[in-house]
Amino acid sequence: MSKPKVLFIGTGGTMSALGVDGPFDIMDYGAKGRFMAADEIIRHWPQVLEKADVVPIRYRNVASTALGPVEWLELLALCHASMAEHPDAAGIVVGHGTATLEETAYFLSLTHKLPVPIVVVGAQRPSSGLATDAPMNLANGIRVAADPFARGLGALVVLNDEINAAREVTKTSTSRMQTFRSPDFGVLGHCDGDKIAWYRRPLRRAAPDTEFDLDSVTALPRVDVMVSYAGGDGAAAAAFAAAGAKGIVIGGFAPGFMSPGEAEALDRVARQGVVVVVSSRAGSGRVFGTTRKRELGFIDADNLTPQKARILLMLALTRTRDHTEIARMFAEY
Repeated sequence: MSKPKVLFIGTGGTMSALGVDGPFDIMDYGAKGRFMAADEIIRHWPQVLEKADVVPIRYRNVASTALGPVEWLELLALCHASMAEHPDAAGIVVGHGTATLEETAYFLSLTHKLPVPIVVVGAQRPSSGLATDAPMNLANGIRVAADPFARGLGALVVLNDEINAAREVTKTSTSRMQTFRSPDFGVLGHCDGDKIAWYRRPLRRAAPDTEFDLDSVTALPRVDVMVSYAGGDGAAAAAFAAAGAKGIVIGGFAPGFMSPGEAEALDRVARQGVVVVVSSRAGSGRVFGTTRKRELGFIDADNLTPQKARILLMLALTRTRDHTEIARMFAEY
């Protein structure tokens, strides 16, 4: 029986890292170590080839803290171009640093137009570290990308033997192996030794069934995030507006409130045309509408974290500035 073909795009991150201070260098490896490109990772961990015929595709090695909207558009284009070159591929795996992994995954989950899955993987320990999770995460990502059930679920995130939806997953711990979790709804399935075990499907709209077509988009609208805190005066809102923000997401007090000063500052920029979306800094739970927020014209982010709400608002603003339409998108995606 022939093995499936899976494409592997490497962007750097901990999975690609080789420290120089021995197997216990699991923290400072980035300062003195080196980083492997996609093909070098496959050569370093040839065991993953037992699960699929893997085609490595180089992007460029960068820390995930250096990835943002410009790189998201490049990655999206690379995914589409790579599938056009390899139309028989069963899926795509993207290797990524964990700091912003959830954001890249959610962007791809809203924008790719491919019939196959995109699975984003990372590692908490470098490939040179003792008990590194890099090879198993990569192998499991390849297995999930090749699984027909993974199609139509948007982008997926696979680490620690768990499959999570890009919309729902977030990094919850700085260095623990079980850091990626979906607080409200849990995993979609597990990567077990005998099979990929699925248990549920997400209901929110996701790629490829989305309205966000970025073929002709060369830059995303600027959207910034501010966080509520006791006594906050909202000065950041004016600064963001002055810097050219088309939208602002506030990570408010749970369940989506903010200080009087923040509300007044956001009201002022909203009157200038900046779209304001209210999320929660709690990391879990749904933000609900209130009379005051409706009067101000603020849009609720549902249960999206501030960083995820920012991405959806950026994409929404490529389509419209109508508040009713943007609110619909936050209800559907």
